[in-house]
Amino acid sequence: MFFILSKLLNFLISPFNWLIIFVVISLLSKNAKRKKRFAIISICWFVFFTNPFIIHQLTLGWQQPKKLLAQNESYSTGIVLAGFISFNYKEKQGYYGQASDRFIQALRLYKLGHIKKILITGGSGSLWNQQYKEADFVKEQLLEFGIPPQDIIAENQSKNTFENAVNTKKILDSLQLPQPYLLITSALHMKRSLQVFTHAGIKCVAYPAHFMAIDNPPTVASVLMPSAGAFTGWDLLLKEVVGLMVYKITGKA
Repeated sequence: MFFILSKLLNFLISPFNWLIIFVVISLLSKNAKRKKRFAIISICWFVFFTNPFIIHQLTLGWQQPKKLLAQNESYSTGIVLAGFISFNYKEKQGYYGQASDRFIQALRLYKLGHIKKILITGGSGSLWNQQYKEADFVKEQLLEFGIPPQDIIAENQSKNTFENAVNTKKILDSLQLPQPYLLITSALHMKRSLQVFTHAGIKCVAYPAHFMAIDNPPTVASVLMPSAGAFTGWDLLLKEVVGLMVYKITGKA
């Protein structure tokens, strides 16, 4: 139920969806004042939420800063949160998504000796196709890269960050792998993930990947030109902010 409600919440907090609602109300309203009011709301909403500078600065403020490891810094396990694989159900094939830097960094850290084992946690993010498990696919990919089977741990039942933490805790406790662990996920997702994992009793060091915003000097275009991509940025940021608030209210973080 929590999984389904989270999908509904993601729809409700999307600024683009509300823009469509405001435009439709303006177009269909027979009341002249209401039509004008919602037309003005729609224009202001569009101008604000398509401004790339605003969402860029807010994303920078929420992202976890980059982590640099010392040459001899090592951890027993790197915990990689899934969420970077999409499946083509007809082909029964997985494809890497935008957040696949999580996978790249985990593989890199293993090859450099910073982590001894890779634990990938994540099942299916689909409401209907639960048979395709992301952790299983990623495990196959790691094996193709030559990672020994004994150094790969796959947790394939989790549907959200809270379940990632709870299920991972059970596995780590059973294997008695020494803490702390290196937590690898997207920089934008790290704040929520770290608090959830810490609340679950897992001592982690944050290693963010997949940075959505880089702190480069702004340009005229990045400050003034509207960008449809800004809506996506808002969706991602609000998902993290509201998600963390919900987890705190429900005692999951």
